[in-house]
Amino acid sequence: MIRSELLQALAKENPELRGEDIERVLDTFFDGIGDSLAEGGRVELRGFGAFSTRHRDARKGRNPRTGESVNVPEKRVPYFKPGKEMRARLNNN
Repeated sequence: MIRSELLQALAKENPELRGEDIERVLDTFFDGIGDSLAEGGRVELRGFGAFSTRHRDARKGRNPRTGESVNVPEKRVPYFKPGKEMRARLNNN
């Protein structure tokens, strides 16, 4: 599902809301998750899962075009761990 499909699904489920309002809610939701992760926090949505970040150490990488060795700096990457109900839903269907 892409963002526009999610907006359409929300609009269908909530016909009393205008499209602009639904888009604003969705933007606020995603911005909140992103802001929390950027601050080093964790976002838990019960029954769905938890978003957090993981640390990746600096390493030597390789440019796939040239084969040249390059330094890849350390960084934080987003991580999602599905909740118990989500895992059950995925494995029971």
